[in-house]
Amino acid sequence: MNKIQNIYERFCKAEEFLASMLLVAITVLVFTSAIARTLHMPLNWAVDISLLLFAWQVFIGGDIAIRNTNLIGVEILVNYFPGKTQKMIKIVFFSMIIMFLGVLVYFGIPLCLQNTKRLFQVLPLSYSWCTLSVPVGAFLMIISSSIRLVEIVKKPVSFWEQGRGNN
Repeated sequence: MNKIQNIYERFCKAEEFLASMLLVAITVLVFTSAIARTLHMPLNWAVDISLLLFAWQVFIGGDIAIRNTNLIGVEILVNYFPGKTQKMIKIVFFSMIIMFLGVLVYFGIPLCLQNTKRLFQVLPLSYSWCTLSVPVGAFLMIISSSIRLVEIVKKPVSFWEQGRGNN
C-alpha cells in the first residue's frame, strides 16, 4: 500500500506542476496575443491554444481543489450540528459529488467522441482534445473525492465533536 501512496503522491505533485505550467502558459499566450493585436499583428492561434489549455486547467485545478480544500462552504451552518450529523452530512455531500462526477464521465466520453471531426477555428487540431478534459478531469476528481470520503468515514465522530469538523 505504501508504494501505491508514493506513486499517488508523485502523481499529485506532477498534477500541481502541470496546473501551474498551464496557468503560466495561458497568461503568456493571452498577454502576448493582446500585445500583438495592439501592434496590428494578431496571433489568431493563441486564442485556440488558450481555450484548450484553459479547459484542462479547470479540470486539473478542480481535482487539486477537491484534494486540498473543503469545497462545500456550508461549514458555518454544519458546525452547529452534533458530530454524528456533521459526519453524515459530509458523507452525503461527497457521495453526491462522486455521483455528479460519474455523470460527467458518462456523458463526457460521448461528447469527446462526437467532437473528433470538429476542429478549432484556426488550428488543424480536433476539438475532442478540449472536450477530453471533461471525462479525464472528472475521473481524477472521482478518485480524489473517494479518498476524501474514505478519510471521512474512518474518522471517529469525536473528531467532529471537538470542533475540528471542517478538516
